[in-house]
Amino acid sequence: MPAVTASGVRATWESLPVAVRAGIDDVLGSRVVAADNQSGGFSPGLAARVRCADGGRAFVKAVGMPLNPESPGLYRREIEVAAALPSGVPAPRFRGSYDDGDWVALVFDEVDGRMPHEPWRPDELRLVADAVTGLSRSLTPCPVPSPRLARDEMREPMLGYRSLAADPPDDLDPWERRHLDRLAALAESSLDVVDGDTLVHFDLRADNVLLSGSRVWFVDWPWAFRGAAWLDSVLLMLNAAYHGHDPEPYLDAHPLLAGVDPSQVTAVLAGFAGFFGAFGRRPPPPGLPTMRAFQLAQHATTLAWVRRRTGWE
Repeated sequence: MPAVTASGVRATWESLPVAVRAGIDDVLGSRVVAADNQSGGFSPGLAARVRCADGGRAFVKAVGMPLNPESPGLYRREIEVAAALPSGVPAPRFRGSYDDGDWVALVFDEVDGRMPHEPWRPDELRLVADAVTGLSRSLTPCPVPSPRLARDEMREPMLGYRSLAADPPDDLDPWERRHLDRLAALAESSLDVVDGDTLVHFDLRADNVLLSGSRVWFVDWPWAFRGAAWLDSVLLMLNAAYHGHDPEPYLDAHPLLAGVDPSQVTAVLAGFAGFFGAFGRRPPPPGLPTMRAFQLAQHATTLAWVRRRTGWE
């Protein structure tokens, strides 16, 4: 299956309600006079680099119930995390938020950077992989008070194969169909190994990373929870595999995987294969027309990796 770009149809600064723009101006302390609307990612919300009347610059993201009813809640989750991240974490500094009950906006320092090339270039992938290792170490122990726990947050995704096994689709991969119950059990077992004391980003893809010279920045933290230190490294490799890279050399002798049984990593990968396969067959969420195609494309590459790691015939 050809790669599907992680993209959607975003709101623009000009399309925001006047009251929302005024509320963002209040957070910034100066009126926005120019906005460079950004693309990339699945959110239907605004992502814009803005310039203010006083010459200041910032990055603004905003979403409202009319665009997608679930997204404002995710932005509120991100506010909790962004406000608690230590200053040394390579994430843009959080400056404030706006929330009127329907629309939520977050304001950050602007980072002079760009997303990695897609498909991943080997040099950029290695740079980011090393930075993720450092990120996970810097977020251990978890610095965010009372964050959500991995076992709870990952339960529904890791049970994707259970739902597929209950009503197998006609278009399942033949190998997948043959091992469906076995895959379901393996994926469910991942819930026994994902807990830990690291703040896990849990959404590491090329479109959630910014490169500024040799420096790496990590953005968009609404899914963050407390979990195992190695999870984000494995998640990044899911995205690398999706773009045609062999992920195994990046995990071999990985410093955060020392002492982790390889079968535990395989269980998590099986969980994601089931998640992509089950959720990718659902109707697209409002305002996110490309998400399901992207999930099905990830299912194909993740399933191939799981098949390789299990060695099942």
